[in-house]
Amino acid sequence: MCIKNAGFGASLEVRKLYAVVADADAEANDLIRVVDESGEDYLYPAKLFQKLALPGEVQRALRLAS
Repeated sequence: MCIKNAGFGASLEVRKLYAVVADADAEANDLIRVVDESGEDYLYPAKLFQKLALPGEVQRALRLAS
């Protein structure tokens, strides 16, 4: 979930859930790869997001919706 969008107002909406793309190199550098408002995946500072553990039913519903 995006908790801040300072400097990225056109790409990220605060309080919105974003799909995360696994990227170990990015995580090692305090970055996170997310699919933003453009529909493409980009790197952002990890501090802009809070990872959430969603119940399995919610995860399935989100996968079906995409």
